[in-house]
Amino acid sequence: MQNLLNAQMDWEKVEAVVYADTKYPFQILGPRVTENGVQICCMYPGAKSVSVKVKRSKEVYEMERLDDTGFFGVLVNKDKIFKYTYEITNEDGTVWEQEDAYAFLPVLPDEELELFAQGINYNIYKVLGAHKKKIGSVEGVEFAVWAPNAQKVSVVGDFNLWDGRRHLMEMQKDSGIFALFIPGVKEGDIYKYEIRIKGGANVLKADPYGFSSQMRPDNASVVADLSGFEWNDKEYMSARKKNNPLDGPVNIYEVHLGSWKKPNEEEDGRLFYNYREIAPELAKYVQEMGYTHIELLPVMEHPFDGSWGYQVTGYYAPTSRYGTPKDFMYFMDYMHQKGIGVILDWVPAHFPKDAFGLACFDGTCLYEHQDKRQGEHPHWGTLIFNYGRPQVSNFLIANALYWVEQYHADGIRMDAVASMLYLDYGKNDGEWVANKYGGKENLEAIELLKHLNSMMAKRNKNVLMIAEESTAWPMVSGPVEDGGLGFTMKWNMGWMNDFLTYMKTDPLFRKHCHGCITFSMMYAYSEKFLLVFSHDEVVHGKGSLVNKMPGEYEQKFANLRTAMMFMTGHPGKKFLFMGQEFAQFSEWSEARGLDWHLLSEYEKHQQFHKFSKDMNKLYKTEPSLYEQDFNPNGFEWMSCMDADRSIVSFVRRAKDNNDMLLFVCNFTPVAYENFRQAVPVPGKYKEIFNSDSEKYGGTGMVNSKQIVATDEPCDGRECSIEMKLAPLGTAVFRIKQELPAEKKTTKKNTKKTKEA
Repeated sequence: MQNLLNAQMDWEKVEAVVYADTKYPFQILGPRVTENGVQICCMYPGAKSVSVKVKRSKEVYEMERLDDTGFFGVLVNKDKIFKYTYEITNEDGTVWEQEDAYAFLPVLPDEELELFAQGINYNIYKVLGAHKKKIGSVEGVEFAVWAPNAQKVSVVGDFNLWDGRRHLMEMQKDSGIFALFIPGVKEGDIYKYEIRIKGGANVLKADPYGFSSQMRPDNASVVADLSGFEWNDKEYMSARKKNNPLDGPVNIYEVHLGSWKKPNEEEDGRLFYNYREIAPELAKYVQEMGYTHIELLPVMEHPFDGSWGYQVTGYYAPTSRYGTPKDFMYFMDYMHQKGIGVILDWVPAHFPKDAFGLACFDGTCLYEHQDKRQGEHPHWGTLIFNYGRPQVSNFLIANALYWVEQYHADGIRMDAVASMLYLDYGKNDGEWVANKYGGKENLEAIELLKHLNSMMAKRNKNVLMIAEESTAWPMVSGPVEDGGLGFTMKWNMGWMNDFLTYMKTDPLFRKHCHGCITFSMMYAYSEKFLLVFSHDEVVHGKGSLVNKMPGEYEQKFANLRTAMMFMTGHPGKKFLFMGQEFAQFSEWSEARGLDWHLLSEYEKHQQFHKFSKDMNKLYKTEPSLYEQDFNPNGFEWMSCMDADRSIVSFVRRAKDNNDMLLFVCNFTPVAYENFRQAVPVPGKYKEIFNSDSEKYGGTGMVNSKQIVATDEPCDGRECSIEMKLAPLGTAVFRIKQELPAEKKTTKKNTKKTKEA
């Protein structure tokens, strides 16, 4: 039989296996029926001997060493393939038994491969990556990876001594996808792909679709099973489908999980809390403070803490800094049970050059452009996705859907959208390539954004798609069918920059830049805007929000209270980075926790914290502050021209036009005992909030009594009120409109008629 085995062996294919240089290892490895019996071949480098054990009969057939590298073969006198295992004896005498990976031919469905090639396989992460699988009674993991230009691909890990000769993957037709089922691999095992590139070198790559990764600085992928988690947020998810967030309050608290709170490293021996640990504490705080959502800085796996998550290497893996994928599911589920929405920061604009990541993945520029003018951000030192390649756009679109559908995310905040839209973003002349029409618009990126937003809206109703877009690109939040990009909302970077410029100016000189607080209303309804004070504004020497404010200690807090009240009253949803709600003085750093000690040691911070909580409550409970954010009927200036005194006033209206609030904002430290304020209608004006209240650390210059409007004209209005206006303060009044006499009579007569 051994002579027959040698005679029928395809030695060219044996050599390809021995040197781990084939895309089709199943042509020689594993069992096959021949005219001389069942031929079985395997590759076990370092093995002293290998035997085939027939499962049912317990027959044992010793295999012949056909090559000194560890290639074995045997010819069994049977006419059909049978179930068996290998018994391997190592040089040190240890014996172990293993299923043959090559007894299970991986066959990925043609339909899945075709959809991926077209860029429309929205569940591709269920095909590619590492997935637990049971074939008959044999359990293991099926691996699949897209590497079309690789000479060969192997799965390597602790389970095979990181030897690329042991588990060569099989190319699936002409799809560029390699696959292999490996028995015995289990959840928690670490792995990478060993890819042979043109020229013969081997590179080790983490799995682009891996569900979990090692804790940095290690960077291997980790086998993870996403099934089996028991979600308890059914009621929340059902309500989400019914309630359009644009009609309700959206008040987002931006959080970096690794530095919101930190354990004591010396006492605890670790740098981060687990997702499960931080969930109850964060949820309780967010509830108490009155935020509707949290937004997490990127939780996708990243190697460098200082990137804050914006240089992603594991797009499908929640960072292991805080636990496992199911730990993160617990976090998301817990937030939902407490009624808190979770938005995930997402980075489709660029990726880092780390050797184990996506860069030059199969020896070619697979995920990025080959031309550096198209494929690199020269100032960021990162690579740009090739959005025009269907499989790359599929990778990104499926990834956004994955976080929403597998982890129940309530929204995706898309980072650096402007850098995607413009081919010349951050580049000088000669550093970029024009599109086919000679323009600077990135046509492929535009198509990707429209495609993603369309599919998200179709598959996941009322999920927020938020663009960080800093230019005047039209219709970012416009419907795709009308030529827009299809986002739900856009960050209002213009408002943020103008307003901070104004607030940083000494009040004595604010009159010279009065337009900075009024100009935003010229374009407020061109997009569906989100007003943001994000992490970007409190790092890199910019100072925290309270430290941006001019004046001495007391005035800094008063300035910030007035600023936050102006933001609360201004049309647009709300967004604030952590720590600013209690006026932390130091800049944020990912390396340390927030300065929570300020709340126990300093009264001013306690008072500002109380102010933030009450302000959020006001926002959530007053429909006029959120129902018509994107409708011009929801806002009306009362006075926007008083630059000399730096005072502005406006009215916010709910969908019920009788539900109105009046905001009066004084941006100078000048107090007015008898300030004449124009009002929209006759009636009674009851102060319901004042940033200058003593409980918030103010001077206490409030309007404790209800004020009745008189018919004294002011600022072109027919009626007005006389009020106290605090220095660097904002007063908010509820308006109880006085009905005209004839309407009162009509109502009275109607009542009598009904009684009669």
